[in-house]
Amino acid sequence: MTLLQSRGTDRLADAGPSRPRTATALRFGAVAVVVLVLAGVASLLIGSRALSPAVALDPGHPLHPIVEARFERTLLAAAVGAALGLAGALMQGLTRNPLADPGILGINAGASLAMVLAISLLGVSELSSYLWFAFAGAAAAALLVHAIASMGRGGATPVKLAVAGAAVTAAVTSWSTGVLMVDRATMESFRLWQVGTVGGRGLDVLLTGLPFLLAGALLAAVGARLLDALALGDDVARGLGRRAGRDRVVVGLAIVLLAGTATALAGPIAFVGLVVPHAVRAVVGPGHTRVLPLAALVGAILVVAADTVGRVVLPPAEVQVGIMAAVLGVPFFLVLVRRGRMGTL
Repeated sequence: MTLLQSRGTDRLADAGPSRPRTATALRFGAVAVVVLVLAGVASLLIGSRALSPAVALDPGHPLHPIVEARFERTLLAAAVGAALGLAGALMQGLTRNPLADPGILGINAGASLAMVLAISLLGVSELSSYLWFAFAGAAAAALLVHAIASMGRGGATPVKLAVAGAAVTAAVTSWSTGVLMVDRATMESFRLWQVGTVGGRGLDVLLTGLPFLLAGALLAAVGARLLDALALGDDVARGLGRRAGRDRVVVGLAIVLLAGTATALAGPIAFVGLVVPHAVRAVVGPGHTRVLPLAALVGAILVVAADTVGRVVLPPAEVQVGIMAAVLGVPFFLVLVRRGRMGTL
């Protein structure tokens, strides 16, 4: 074994899950599962019309169809939240940038522009078609941001990625707005999706995107160890036998699948991918084998809770989940920053 391999192995062992942190992660995960179940139950019973548990348990009750509709909506919110939390954790680990997020690095904006163009120019109206355009837009935006950040000395540093992502997001968003301003029909189709919503979507919508979400989650599971190796630096990762370029492609594909599908299903929902990984790392440390599954759980909790609160905060109107996720996520993120508890990458 070479000296580089020996040092890399030692550092990887240090970065791996210690017993205390593994125990903490297990406890955190158990609590998160309980909270997710409670949030799901609250989502079934709370809304413009509050329901009793007896209604939910009685399939013959006249109000039971409301429970069924809320159940499908809750499943979609949980899936979207899990995908965004997982994509945010993957992106922060891949770029080593604590501000990385599908929204900040242009992936959501790219998916949005692709869908606007698909609706406006091609007349696309089916979700199955939306998904493919969302993937293409998300992938193109990710590649463009990385290409711009790679220019000049030092390559794609965290700061350059953040600046490039902000620039691409601003440019792509302006193009989307320009198309919408001259095409009122597209504006009407795109309006509710643009703010982020899980309302009015049946189980068929989730089932359409589920294979892509599962594929992204599978790649994320493979990418956990890859990210831990890449966190040691490319030279050490290569010394450990890793192929840094191939590993980045695997993780990048997982991000595009997760973020692109979530955006196609519910629209661009900001701050979930930014806030959730930091909250998880503050509790269980930086190891991605611990962070990734817990980020998925906490992301699901945040979106389900945001959707539930949005139904009752301004009755009889409903605040869309994309707005409520920001309302709930931003103060929590500021608390983490103020207390210095943003987990290190």
